[in-house]
Amino acid sequence: MARRERKSLGEMLLDQGVITAKQLEEAKSEEKKSSLPLRKALIKSGALTEEDMVSFIAEQLEIPYIELNNYLIDSKVIELVPENLARKHQLIPLLKIANNLTCAMVDPLNIFALDEVRLKTGLTVEPAIATETEIKKALEEHYSVRGSLEDVIKSLDGKLAVKEGEEIELKRLKGMVEEPPVIKLVNMMVMQAVRERASDIHVEPEEDILKIRFRVDGILREENTPPKHFQSAIVSRIKILANLDIAERRRPQDGRFQMKMENSQIDIRVSCIPTIYGENVVMRLLDTSHALLGLKELGFDGEMLEKYQNLLKHPHGIILVTGPTGSGKTTTLYASLNILNTSEKNIITIEDPVEYHLNGIRQTQINPKVDLTFANGLRSILRQDPDIIMVGEIRDFETAEIAIQAALTGHLVFATLHTNDAPGAITRLMDMGVEPFLISSSVIGIIAQRLVRTFCGECKGKGCKRCLNTGYKGRKGIYELLIPNEEIRRLTNKKASLSELRQEALKTGMRGLRDDGLQKVKEGITSEEEVLRVVME
Repeated sequence: MARRERKSLGEMLLDQGVITAKQLEEAKSEEKKSSLPLRKALIKSGALTEEDMVSFIAEQLEIPYIELNNYLIDSKVIELVPENLARKHQLIPLLKIANNLTCAMVDPLNIFALDEVRLKTGLTVEPAIATETEIKKALEEHYSVRGSLEDVIKSLDGKLAVKEGEEIELKRLKGMVEEPPVIKLVNMMVMQAVRERASDIHVEPEEDILKIRFRVDGILREENTPPKHFQSAIVSRIKILANLDIAERRRPQDGRFQMKMENSQIDIRVSCIPTIYGENVVMRLLDTSHALLGLKELGFDGEMLEKYQNLLKHPHGIILVTGPTGSGKTTTLYASLNILNTSEKNIITIEDPVEYHLNGIRQTQINPKVDLTFANGLRSILRQDPDIIMVGEIRDFETAEIAIQAALTGHLVFATLHTNDAPGAITRLMDMGVEPFLISSSVIGIIAQRLVRTFCGECKGKGCKRCLNTGYKGRKGIYELLIPNEEIRRLTNKKASLSELRQEALKTGMRGLRDDGLQKVKEGITSEEEVLRVVME
């Protein structure tokens, strides 16, 4: 039976033109000589790579091919399959959905393995395939060191330690970062951060400790701290994942990598900067599999929602979204574009970075290395016959000028600015050097926003396990919407001060950030303390 399956694999590879008849004969000869399975003999003889073989089998069997190096596996799923069973059949449990358990296997046709796992777990087993190299590595990572982040930290081997002030050889450092405890620690760090809905992971070296902090709902919180002498191994592991130079520790570096966790695709942006106590690392986590929220779910309501939806019906003009970093500006822009995204419209964006992929919308990411800046990208976009344009951020006069000219020549343009309130966007553009008459002619609406934490639905603000005893879970936006009238335009043209513009905006009915926040307090969504924390007026 087994022999027939091996022959059929060879014949399939031959029929598909993946290998030649000569390569098959050489592999069969190697199979007899070394008692290797045919697929291993083909790989050993160099007929094809291990990855090509696994990819071919996956395609023929119509099962998933899993790249385990970029996959985060929940320790609770690992516990479903005993270590001896996983090692015996060379498989790794990946995820459990209802009564189905997906396992990555070296040999997905091994019905004995599937039956044993099914009997042991009581679950229906769905096979996937991975390379033997990655399966063996995953077995060491997940079964040699198990449990929580705290357990992994406790298990760190002393041989990986680096004494304070010690100059470590690059060869030794590369070996350390491939050790299962270090790989497991970084994986667990990311996994725990995703579970807790963290937007950022901070790895912060201090004189005597290596501090780990997660930013959850806008607030930084300390996590379990690994020993200081494992700092080099941990930081280097993150840098390797992000394809950064681990030998370079004196200059800032930026990179990115992706990891899969169950049904989520996590895009991780990495920033490293040197400090007096070592390299400081911040990882920004973006779950690209999350569905986009609508404007109402984001926090727009009542009259403001109606006014903004009417604003989106304009055929041309510029709509600005303002606020500090991390205030949800891009999410608001994506929700707006999602409403406008129809087959009749050509929508193009220029972003830094592209945070979420929007079907039917052309998205471009800036790349200064090839001179693809916001300004240059925007010029190119205008030659692509767009109806609607999104500019991730207006940072300089050149970008501002092109965006405004686009708005004046029949395009609907969305862009973000870093200002504290809606009227401040007008004065910010003037500070960049944009002529007041261009601003007053092109800007049709300005949103300022912040994010406030919302009460936990389980404990209603008292604090429970689900909200990590904070009383809050999730965030909503609070907004102010300025739609310029004739008086605002007149004040803009005469270069009025920010206070004059704000005073007139409030007269026209603009509800300030604080007032919008207090309305959400009345509705029982958040607390007054939380609103005051994010809004200073």
